Amino acid sequence: MSRREGGREHRRDEAAAAARREADEVYREILRRTPEHEIDPSFRRVQEVCELLGDPQRAYRVVHLTGTNGKTSTSRMVERLVREHGLRTGRFTSPHLTRVNERIAIDGEPIDDETFVATYRDVLPYVEMVDARSAERGEPRLSFFEVFVVMAFAAFADAPVDVAVIEVGMGGLWDATNVADGEVAVITPVGMDHEQWLGDTLLEIAAVKAGIVKDGATLVLAEQDEDVDGVVLEIAAERGARVVREGVDVAVVERQVAVGGQLLTLRGLGGVYTDVFLPLHGEFQAHNALLALVATEALLTGGAALDGGVVEVAFGDVTSPGRLEIVRSSPTVVVDGAHNPAGAQALVSSLDEAFAFQRVVGVVGVMADKDPEGILSVLEPELAEIVVTQATAARAMPADELGEIAVDVFGEDRVHVVERLDEAVARAVERAESEVERGAAVLVTGSILLVAEARVLLGRD
Repeated sequence: MSRREGGREHRRDEAAAAARREADEVYREILRRTPEHEIDPSFRRVQEVCELLGDPQRAYRVVHLTGTNGKTSTSRMVERLVREHGLRTGRFTSPHLTRVNERIAIDGEPIDDETFVATYRDVLPYVEMVDARSAERGEPRLSFFEVFVVMAFAAFADAPVDVAVIEVGMGGLWDATNVADGEVAVITPVGMDHEQWLGDTLLEIAAVKAGIVKDGATLVLAEQDEDVDGVVLEIAAERGARVVREGVDVAVVERQVAVGGQLLTLRGLGGVYTDVFLPLHGEFQAHNALLALVATEALLTGGAALDGGVVEVAFGDVTSPGRLEIVRSSPTVVVDGAHNPAGAQALVSSLDEAFAFQRVVGVVGVMADKDPEGILSVLEPELAEIVVTQATAARAMPADELGEIAVDVFGEDRVHVVERLDEAVARAVERAESEVERGAAVLVTGSILLVAEARVLLGRD
């Protein structure tokens, strides 16, 4: 490398480091707002900011996704399918795993630090105007999550993108993302979660989630409990939506476990797609793939078949970080963001199918507002022992408190309480390898935030 080239590279590195520092400072500034888990059920503030910005959320077509589990994986699949058709895409998902930029992706890549900062500076005056209006009404200012929704809508309009794939933060009806008019709405399986905000029954939760269905939209509906189906179908009918139901109109016809993933046959709206390789483990990912395929058919062709070669390339390139992801070998360490009983059940079924582990030790931490006993009860038959720990987030249930619950589920002899994650993983590795020569594994799960920290700890990011 010449001296001139070395100087240019040094200046680029310095500029990148400065941009990262500025982006981190912006993130800290946004963090001073109300946390995203403290909900004020209204999208009024976001709607007002968007109106001041000229309604950027209407500058592109939108696929809107909700459900209890599978939203992020399905969003990533929809985005990849759409992008493979030559369209420019935006993707908004939450939470992030490593850096907050991940929440706002353009053409499949998180926005860079310069764009992140510039977008924030562009929308901030309008956010502050609505903050002032809200104060006059005696209402809170925009929350952390609401600011990110506004930033995503603005960044997508500035790019500009052709299609935005938007995942709700929570629920649907009053979620901040619901100011967008989804041409296609996707509802993944609905289960019990966030009961303090969404309702105490599946029917109440389903009604809130069905709030993303807009007049005349197409609704792609995962297979659901019969009562959930009834609630959602009634709301869809009121809005004149076209409904495509898994198990009725479309289906996973066949799936075979393959090296590095699974081989699928999917019956979509336009026909049957055979020998589709998906490099992700778990039956639930096959169903996510079906929803994504059908949503893309509805959006791009009105229901006609997509080009099989395009579908094959797109699915073959799909990733889903933090979902049944192997982050280390010898012994194998798998991370999965299951954070409710339904997610834990899908995880357990997929582990048995995809891997031939002889002994699995869990590293588990949950958030204080979740159902720890329900999660642990599902995991118990799968885990030889459990190391209880906690993420560094303020919402994390203290390890000693979770440990007491774990003892009730697993028995005292199978439970270890280790507060620090690095020490918890080390203990789990030791216990996993203690009784078998091969086939030992460690599973880190219970919380997306815990999984995010484990991925960084183990060098995945």
